[in-house]
Amino acid sequence: MSFKLRTSMIPSTSEITRDKYDVIVVGGGPAGLTATLYCARLGLDTVVITKTIGGLVAEAPVVDDYLGLPDVKGADLADRFFKHVKKYGVPVILDEVVDVFKRSPEDYYWCVKLKNTNRVLCAYAVVLAMGSEKRKLGVPGEDRLLGKGVSYCAICDGPLYRGKDVAVIGGGNSAFTAALFLANIANKVYLIHRRSTFRAFKVYVDAALTNRRIEIIVDSTVKEIVGENAVEGIRVVNLKTGEERYIKVDGVFVEIGLKPPTEFFKKLNLEVDEEGRAVVNIDRSTSLKGIYVVGDAAGGPYKYKLEQIITAAADGAIAADAISKYIALIKSGVK
Repeated sequence: MSFKLRTSMIPSTSEITRDKYDVIVVGGGPAGLTATLYCARLGLDTVVITKTIGGLVAEAPVVDDYLGLPDVKGADLADRFFKHVKKYGVPVILDEVVDVFKRSPEDYYWCVKLKNTNRVLCAYAVVLAMGSEKRKLGVPGEDRLLGKGVSYCAICDGPLYRGKDVAVIGGGNSAFTAALFLANIANKVYLIHRRSTFRAFKVYVDAALTNRRIEIIVDSTVKEIVGENAVEGIRVVNLKTGEERYIKVDGVFVEIGLKPPTEFFKKLNLEVDEEGRAVVNIDRSTSLKGIYVVGDAAGGPYKYKLEQIITAAADGAIAADAISKYIALIKSGVK
C-alpha cells in the first residue's frame, strides 16, 4: 500500500522563497510531523523536508493502536497527520536531505542541502526524524504481498490474523516477543530462525518453547513467500540438510530488525549506539548542539525501545518543547 498525496497540497521547492527558519524537520512520519505541529504551535518558523509523507505508517493496512482512531487505514492516518500540520501553514518540501552542516563553528545556524535542487536551507535547530527501514528478507513474494499477509509489525497487524496460522521470521527479541504476542491471537505460530541459537533474552525463548501454539524451526530460512492475491504459505529450506518444506500460513511477520540511517549519522559526526542509532538525551538532543533525533532512529540509554506510532509522536513533542527553549535562549543572547 502506498500513500499518495494530492500534489496541489505540496509546494514545489521554487515556491519556498526564504532560506532561513527557526526549525528544519527532516522526515514526514509520525515523529517528524508531531515535532512540526508542536513547533508551529509554539510559534517557531518551521519547514519540513521529506521524501514521503507518513513513513511506515502509510504502509499499514489497518492501525488499531493509536488512541481514539480504531481500525484506521495507515494511509488515512498519515493523511490526517499531514492535514493537521498544513492547518498551521507549514511548508512541506518533497525532497531528500543529503548533508547537514555549519558554515562556521561559531554560527548558530545549521544548514541542510537538498538532493534534487542542491538548494541549502538553514535553521537554529534541525530535527532528524528519518526513521529506520525494516530489514527485509529479500525473497520472492515479499514485496508483492506487502499488506496482503506480509507485515513488519506484529503488534500493528497481528489482530487481523485471529484464529489463523502465521509465521514469524527472526531470532532476536523482536521476533520472540512478536511470536508470544501472536500466540494469544493466532491458531498456530511458526517461528523460523536461520541459526540454532537465539539472540533473544532467555526468558522469551523459554516462554516460546513451552507455548503449545508456537513451533520453532531452527537452522532454516524462508526461500519464498507464496500466494496470488494474499499470502498462502512459505517455502522453507533447512540450511544444514538442504531439505525444503512448504508451510501453509495466512500471515508472515518479518522481524529481523531495523536499519537506521547510521552512515548518515556518522557523516555528521553524531554519536551512535551499538545498533547504529543516534544517541539522544532525555530531551532528544544529540552530541551536536542544535541537532535533535526523534523516532525509530533515536537510541542510547535515554531512549526506551518501543517502535510505535504513539511513542514516535511523543518523541516529536518532547523535542519541539526542548527546541523552543533552546531557541529562546539563543534569541535572548544567552547562548
